[in-house]
Amino acid sequence: MRNQPKVAIVTGASQGLGAGIVQGFRDNGYVVVANSRNIAPGADAGIVAVPGDIGDRDVARQVVAAAIERYGRIDTLINNAGVYIGKPFPDYTAEDFEQVMHVNVAGFFHITQFALAQMLKQNHGHIVQITTALVNQAIAGMPSGLATLTKGGLDSVTRGLAIEYAQSGIRVNAVAPGIIKTPMHKEETHAVLDTLHPMGRMGEIADIVDAVLYLERASFVTGETLNVDGGQHAGRW
Repeated sequence: MRNQPKVAIVTGASQGLGAGIVQGFRDNGYVVVANSRNIAPGADAGIVAVPGDIGDRDVARQVVAAAIERYGRIDTLINNAGVYIGKPFPDYTAEDFEQVMHVNVAGFFHITQFALAQMLKQNHGHIVQITTALVNQAIAGMPSGLATLTKGGLDSVTRGLAIEYAQSGIRVNAVAPGIIKTPMHKEETHAVLDTLHPMGRMGEIADIVDAVLYLERASFVTGETLNVDGGQHAGRW
């Protein structure tokens, strides 16, 4: 096992932060099992694509099974899949609620259960959630009720699981991004979004990848939420 590559699972892996995290692990010699709804196999033999809705328990089971069947282990799980719907709270529909809960919460719950069971057999593993800086610092004029409801839960469970499994060789951490330059933000919005960070700029995908890889290497860090948000979490500005 010492000569085998480490194995990471990344959800929401087809574009944006997920694709950047996949590449970051590949650049560091990991093999990756990558999931998103529409992900397709590529030219890199070190990336196993498992398409499907991660909020579906059977899909989550398939993703974990693919890692175990192909490589026999899971070293790291990155719970990156998530959706954001910004509306004034009374304007959210029941369908909005179901969609956000399905991806952000069920998408975490199912795959983390399956991956954690394997990590307990190995007596080692690392689980990282991608949350949001809005969990600890709301921004006036940016309605985010469903994001904070769901991602706030992931922030809290990160600490709970970290304590629960601290003596089982399993670390649990989170990264809380600010607003990151990804395909979901049109270029014409960037100037306004820059102003929502004390540092005066949006984050880059590489900023989040660096944070994830730091936590991966930081063997004495667990229960941590690492804010990568240009200072948003520090307070009003």
